[in-house]
Amino acid sequence: MLTDEEFRLFVTLIYEKAGILLKETRKDFLENRLRKRMNATGMSSPYWYYKFITEKKRAELLIFLDVLTVNETSFFRNGPQMELFANTILPDIMKKKAGHIHRQLRIWSAGCSTGEEPYTIAMIARNAVEHDFSLFSDPGKTRTAGGQWCGPEWDVRIFGSDLSLSALKIACKGEYARERVRSSVPDDYLARYFSTTADGHEVREEIREMVVFDYHNLKNENGLGNLDIIFCRNVMIYFDEEEQLRLINKFYRSLNQGGYLLLGHAESLHGLNTGFEFVHDKGGIAYKKPEDSSRNGS
Repeated sequence: MLTDEEFRLFVTLIYEKAGILLKETRKDFLENRLRKRMNATGMSSPYWYYKFITEKKRAELLIFLDVLTVNETSFFRNGPQMELFANTILPDIMKKKAGHIHRQLRIWSAGCSTGEEPYTIAMIARNAVEHDFSLFSDPGKTRTAGGQWCGPEWDVRIFGSDLSLSALKIACKGEYARERVRSSVPDDYLARYFSTTADGHEVREEIREMVVFDYHNLKNENGLGNLDIIFCRNVMIYFDEEEQLRLINKFYRSLNQGGYLLLGHAESLHGLNTGFEFVHDKGGIAYKKPEDSSRNGS
């Protein structure tokens, strides 16, 4: 169905628009996704569908890029890394900000898929702040609109972004199948931060309000800066080295000095020229922007 010339057309388009590099071994995968969208739009050939999404129907291009993404995720994914986040990274960031008048935590989940990762981050961060009694002595708490949760000492905001509009729709609802939640969420978190529904479990409002979801293509800028922590897990595996380095430099610029970057278990900065320092503990891995960094990324 898909000629070599057509395959190259789509590979170039996908790379230019999303930074995703499809290798020859992924030709069957692309054909399968193309067939679904061609049937939905009434296009008779891959070439005419290509012309359709590049010259006439830009909205269909977003849908096409959406169906190329693999939204595989879960709550508390990569346990050792989440333990590193909860037991080392968060305490380090909070300790450095203990003397600030306005104590903020700003975290970005880049490639957040259906929302499990940013909600996990929100639950862990809320738990950390609520139990930091030396800084959070007043039990009173307030919530504000726009993804910000405030207490007397801290305000926390998590930004979740993704290329997939269908995944973001699920994330915003915060409703998940019973098996999906019970198989990955610890019992104490399940009891505190989820409500039971007829079809499964729903993330409680106080956690949902901590997270702002938005569409974002990592090929483009989104204006986020002064971040403490960035999660971008199992995303860079779709990029070539040039795009990986561009993205890493973007993250470097977006982080505060002393901020952290967490990648997927199969991803590494080894061999890339970056200014990050390697951090690890008990199987959990992260990368830290030096405290006294003067490097701006390129």
